[in-house]
Amino acid sequence: MTEPVRRPWLFALVAALLALHYALAVGSKFSHSTTSDEIVHVTGGFNFNHFHDYRLHPENGILPQRVAALPATLAGARFPSLDQIYWRKSDAWVLAHQFFYETGEDHFPRLMAGRALIALFNVATGLLVFAWSRRLFGDAGGLVSLLLFVFEPNFLAHGALATSDACMSFFLIASVAAWWKHLHDGRQRWWWLSAVTFGLACVAKYSAPLLLPMFVALAAVRAWSAEPLTLLGRRWTSRSGKIGAAALSAFGQGLVAVVIIWVFFGFRFSAAHPALPPFDHFIRPWEWIDANLGTQGKILRAMAAIHLLPEGYLYGMAYVLETAQIRSAFLNGEFSTTGWPTFFLWTFALKTTLPLLGASLAAFALLARRWRDECHRLAPLAALFVVYWAYSITVHLNIGHRHILPTYPVLFIAAGALGAWLRSRRWWAAAAVAALLAWHGAESLRVAPHFLAYFNQLAGGPINGHRHLVDSSLDWGQDLPGLKRWLDANGKTGEPVYLSYFGTGEPDYYGIRARRLMFVNGFKLPQPPLASLEPGVYCLGATILEQVYSPVRGPWTLELEQEFQAARSLERAMRDYQQNPARRDELLRDGSKEKWESVIKRYEWLRLARLCHYLRARGADAHVGYSIFIYRLAADELRAATAGTLQAWARLIERTARSHRG
Repeated sequence: MTEPVRRPWLFALVAALLALHYALAVGSKFSHSTTSDEIVHVTGGFNFNHFHDYRLHPENGILPQRVAALPATLAGARFPSLDQIYWRKSDAWVLAHQFFYETGEDHFPRLMAGRALIALFNVATGLLVFAWSRRLFGDAGGLVSLLLFVFEPNFLAHGALATSDACMSFFLIASVAAWWKHLHDGRQRWWWLSAVTFGLACVAKYSAPLLLPMFVALAAVRAWSAEPLTLLGRRWTSRSGKIGAAALSAFGQGLVAVVIIWVFFGFRFSAAHPALPPFDHFIRPWEWIDANLGTQGKILRAMAAIHLLPEGYLYGMAYVLETAQIRSAFLNGEFSTTGWPTFFLWTFALKTTLPLLGASLAAFALLARRWRDECHRLAPLAALFVVYWAYSITVHLNIGHRHILPTYPVLFIAAGALGAWLRSRRWWAAAAVAALLAWHGAESLRVAPHFLAYFNQLAGGPINGHRHLVDSSLDWGQDLPGLKRWLDANGKTGEPVYLSYFGTGEPDYYGIRARRLMFVNGFKLPQPPLASLEPGVYCLGATILEQVYSPVRGPWTLELEQEFQAARSLERAMRDYQQNPARRDELLRDGSKEKWESVIKRYEWLRLARLCHYLRARGADAHVGYSIFIYRLAADELRAATAGTLQAWARLIERTARSHRG
C-alpha cells in the first residue's frame, strides 16, 4: 500500500480527538477517590524512584509505577518511617495507607498528576490505532478507528488510573507492530525499535511473555511468504533461513530486554537497598510461593540463584503466577476460586458497547470476504487477538474486565475497514457507519463520568451491572466523593450512617462520618467495636453487596443460619468483652483473646452477609456512581434482617419480592 498523503486538517482533527479523549479520561477522575490498586502502585513507584528499593509491590510492572509516582517523587513527598514491622515484611498496603493518609500531606494532587501521566499511554495507543488503521484502510478508516477508541468507555475508565493497564495495552500492540515492521524492513533502526519496545513491555506488566508466541507466529507467517527477508545484513530466501534469521534476531532483542530490566532495577540483584533498614521477607515469603508454584517456582528460583534477572523482577513474576492460581471471582451471581473459561467472554459481551460489537462483526465479515488478499497485512492483529484470547479463557484470575483491554485496539483497527462504506456512493452504508459511531459516542457520554461502571443493554445497563460483575469491572472504591455529596444533600440530622465498601480510599479524608462495618480498609485499620445496628442509612459498595470476598459468600444455608443464631446468642458477651474490662477478664478465663476476636469477626461477617441477602432482594433507595448502593432502613425490617428468626427473615424477603413483582 502506498504511503498515506499528508493532510494538515486531518492531523489537526486527530490531535483534537485525542485531546478530547484525554480530557474525558483525566477529567472524570477528579470526582473519583483512590481506586483499590492505585494506592500501592504509587507507593511502590515512589519507593523505586526515591529509595531505589524494590521490596514493595514489584508484581505489577515497574515502569508504570515509576511513572505514576513521578509527581510525588519530584515533589519530595514525605514517606512513613522505615523503622517499623511493615517495612521489614514488605507490606505495601499498610505503608501505602500511611503514605497517602498519615503523613500530614495531601495525596490527591499528586495522585491526579500521576493519573494524568499514565493517560499519556492511552493517547499513544489512540495515535497508534489511527496510524495503523489509516495505513490499512485510508483516511476514512483511520478516523473510524480513532472515533471508536476515543469514546470507548473501558479505555476512558482505566486509561487515566495510576495502574499498569493502559501502559501494558500500549506496549503490547506497539511491540507486535514493531516486530512485524522489523520483519519487513531490515534496517537497524527497526531492529532497535522492536528490541526496546519489547524490553519496555517486559517492565510494563508480567503479561509481556505473551508476546513470545505472537512473535513466533508472525515469524512463521513471514517465512511462508514469497518475499525475501532481509535481516542481519543478509537476504534470506528459504523458509529455514528466514526462520533461523528471525530466531537469531529475537535472541538479540531478548538480550536487549534483559538489559532494560536490569536498568529499571538499578543494576542491582537484591530487592532491598543495602543502605536502608533490611527486610525479613517479601509480603509473601519465597517459601510460601515455592510451596505453591511447583516447576515454575523452581525455574524462577534457579534463575535467582544465578542472578540472571533482578530479585525483585523474579519475585514479582513468581507472585503473579502464584496468586493467579486461586482467587475469588464473581460472575452473574455465581462464585468461584478458579474462575470460568467463559468469564472474559461474558465481560466482553456485557461491557462492550453494542455499536462497537456491531462494527466489529461487520468489519470481520468484510475482511473475511477478502481474507486471502488481506491475511498477510492483518497477521499481526490476528496474532495478538488469538494468542491473548487463548490465554484469557484459560487463566484462573477472573477479577476484572480490564485484563482484556489489550485486545480492544485490534477491534478498533479492524473496524477501520468500514471506512470504505463512508466513501461509498450508497448513502445508506455511510449513514449506517455514522449512526454506529454516534451511538457509540452517546453510550460513553451517557454514563460519564462513571466510565468504570459502564454496562451495555444486554446487562440491563449500569444500574444492573453489580448482578453480573464487580471488583475492577464496576466497583473499585472510586465513589467516596460522590457518597459524601449524597449524604450532605440527603442526610438527616442525628441519623446514623453505616458504611461498608471495597477500596483503599479513606472515608475520613472525604469527611464521611459513618459507622464502619466489615471490609472498610480491612487490610490496615483495626476493626471497630461490634457495631450496634440501628435504623438509619446503610451504604454498601457493590462488591460488598454481592459478598464476593466474604468468608460466607454464596447461598445462605441452614448451617449458616444456625451458626449465626448461635453467635447472636453471644452478642452481649461480645460487647462486654470489648467494652467492660472487668467482664473481659472473666470471659478470657473461658477462652483466649484470639478465640474471642475470631468469634466477633465471624459474627460480623455472618450478620453483614444476612443483611446483604435481604438488601439484594429489597433494592436500593439510591445509588452513587452505580457502585455504592444506599438503603434507608426502618427498625422493623432491620430487626428482621439482622436479628430476627429465620422465619421472620424469610417472610421479610418474600414480602419484599412480592412487592417488587407487584
